[in-house]
Amino acid sequence: MPVVLERLRPDHAPALLVFERENRAYFAATVPDRGDAYFAEFDACHQALLDEQGKGTIRFHVLVAEDGAILGRINLIDLADGAAELGYRIAESATGRGLATRGVLEVCRLAVEEYGLRRLYAKASPDNSASRAVLARVGFGAVGRETLKTGESAIAYELDLGGSFGRERSGTSS
Repeated sequence: MPVVLERLRPDHAPALLVFERENRAYFAATVPDRGDAYFAEFDACHQALLDEQGKGTIRFHVLVAEDGAILGRINLIDLADGAAELGYRIAESATGRGLATRGVLEVCRLAVEEYGLRRLYAKASPDNSASRAVLARVGFGAVGRETLKTGESAIAYELDLGGSFGRERSGTSS
């Protein structure tokens, strides 16, 4: 089944809510839960995210299946000074198919070619081996540890989008 990466739009709301509800427990095992208010006030939350995206400080993306189902989210937040933080989540039913790696690579390409970014940061729980593997495959390097707002420890990662990264993916010679 073909899957495409799309910028988050208003019409993604129904499929996004299904994605978040169906995967809530799965995600909560490795990342902080969004909380009941997110689901109770989903329409307002979705609109607030779109409004924030419109300001240019954040870029939300979804992986959309041929049937319109959302299989993942890949986001760039806190865009400033040529850098942003990467975050992503893939539906439990879609894991193990390379979607996270392909989606993150595509967002990295967009970061360089459309958003003018030069560096990305990410965090992953030491227990989240799947997420850490995606970051390593894409080229992120571990740069230390951080304490999250939840008090949990995370491994901090960094990716330099300059140098050969952007040229290799755009087909330009080094």
